[in-house]
Amino acid sequence: MIFRSGGPGSDLIFTGGGRARPLTIIRRPRARTMRLTVDPRDASILLSLPTRAALRPALAWAAGKRDWIETELARLPGPHPIAPGMVFLFGGEQVQLNWDWSLPRSVGLADGIITIGGPADSLAPRLLRFLRREALTMLEQETRMLAARHGISVTRVAVGDPKARWGSCASSGDIRYSWRLILAPADVRRATVAHEVAHRIHMNHGAAFHALVAELHEADPNPARLWLRSHGAALHWFGRDG
Repeated sequence: MIFRSGGPGSDLIFTGGGRARPLTIIRRPRARTMRLTVDPRDASILLSLPTRAALRPALAWAAGKRDWIETELARLPGPHPIAPGMVFLFGGEQVQLNWDWSLPRSVGLADGIITIGGPADSLAPRLLRFLRREALTMLEQETRMLAARHGISVTRVAVGDPKARWGSCASSGDIRYSWRLILAPADVRRATVAHEVAHRIHMNHGAAFHALVAELHEADPNPARLWLRSHGAALHWFGRDG
């Protein structure tokens, strides 16, 4: 079990890149040493400690890392708030968001333009719901088509908004993706689909698994993996104000 607490650590505030974040303390029973991390997906600052580690020296140690922490905060991707006129990748193609209160409230898409009407204060949640629905439709279609082409069974396909993974495959045959893949280049999304479908045959990351991913993707999947490593954190900032 992991114990998370703002506790006394919340008195430590770090700033960088226009952000201010408190220190969050996590007690991990299996931890043997202290570890300090800045999560690039939400800028949270985590101090992981063994269950019985003394708190005061740990906080002093974290405070002594202020320069490093605030440099890391400043290096993170900038927020990408939802606003009329914004341009972003959708399914591998650039689209522009056109909002006007007089337009229909339902979201429309035609010729590279996403249109939304209705109140401005509900623009962001309605766009995010639309993107999530479209991501599920696209990822489920691509997953089932690829699996059927190669005689591989898949049970359920779903999307969520995980921080740690772009996709996951259960032994039951369920596959789950981050909906944010719809904001990535098409080749990156399809390589992720090939990765998860390949897990239906190999529930590991051995040589046979990687060979199957390349076969399913019909190309080298490494550029897609490297793209996610370099640019994936920015996808988590889409729709964020700071």
